[in-house]
Amino acid sequence: MLEKALVGSRRYYVWVFFLLALIGVGFFFYLRQLSYGLGLTGLSRDISWGLYIAQLTFFVGVAASAVMVVLPYYLHDYKAFGKITILGEFLAVPSVIMCMLFVFVDMGQPFRALNVMLYPTPNSVMFWDLTVLSGYLFLNIIIGWNTLQAERNGVHPPAWVKPLIYLSIPWAVSIHTVTAFLYAGLPGRHLWLTAIMAARFLASAFASGPSLLIILCLLVRKLSRFDPGKEPIQTLAKIVTYGMILNVFFVGLELFTAFYSGIPAHKHSLEYLFFGLEGHGRLVPWMRVAGVLAIVAIALLVNPGTRKNESVLALACLSVFASTWIDKGMGLVVGGFIPNPLERITEYSPTGPEIMITLGVCGIGFLILTVLYKVAISVKEEAA
Repeated sequence: MLEKALVGSRRYYVWVFFLLALIGVGFFFYLRQLSYGLGLTGLSRDISWGLYIAQLTFFVGVAASAVMVVLPYYLHDYKAFGKITILGEFLAVPSVIMCMLFVFVDMGQPFRALNVMLYPTPNSVMFWDLTVLSGYLFLNIIIGWNTLQAERNGVHPPAWVKPLIYLSIPWAVSIHTVTAFLYAGLPGRHLWLTAIMAARFLASAFASGPSLLIILCLLVRKLSRFDPGKEPIQTLAKIVTYGMILNVFFVGLELFTAFYSGIPAHKHSLEYLFFGLEGHGRLVPWMRVAGVLAIVAIALLVNPGTRKNESVLALACLSVFASTWIDKGMGLVVGGFIPNPLERITEYSPTGPEIMITLGVCGIGFLILTVLYKVAISVKEEAA
């Protein structure tokens, strides 16, 4: 079926070549980083995780969100999701690949990645994070490809695929839970030391991932002859609504606990993010924008009239995606390092090369997504 990705319109080829150019620029700057070292980035002794790990944290949630279409379709026989389940599974594949690549570029020397496999350490959360991500990647590739092949041939998927489908449902939850444990298990970082970190991650994932899937479905309808349907898009919109409300609620719980208790260590990171701390507040505008976008998105999604208007829905989904990207990315990761355990403040800003490497990795992800969606949509069009 891969041959279907080699045939397309002029607009399709322009998009592919644009992504290849973006990947090339990102690879050029990665070679510079490989030669010079991580000193090329804005990372420091006090802030050892930055833009790369922020993207890892966010896109793990996008990958995990595939369960929100897989579970209703396969467990509850919700037929409306039949058209878009493959789109959700194929969205998870490049998301996981990008997550792995962000870890790869963050390590500085690429051969260090082999240490996780050559010297497995089951007492390390990072070891389990790599394990569940790798497993989830293969599950979605095998399930998605075989179900699509069966649809193309007009037959039922092989019987052995169904147990993998059922396995992928708890596995999707596990990948984001383990990622949350990477943060929640560090006692010296008070912003991350919370029992609801995994719940926050899952709530934001079930908002951001389906919101991106809705945007992609609307683009697919506009750019191809395949129509994902209005009912599945509206059902996804309801999932995004509940997920975003839970996400904001959990953030509110963190704010209440920190400020009502008055414990300085718990307040400082949140003060830095939302109000500034000791004259430092580089992320304050970003976090306030994230808060405004979250409120606007919820207002548009809760109201049935605006939610059913697909133009407004697209705007609401973009707001959800941007808000969670800011809050769960740079806000969560960088905010956890400020102040450091010695109560000193070192701020962080990504450098130009760091941004270009990040865009290059995203280019790889979107290129894989484009190829997979081209194959899936071509098969769907043939079946129709």
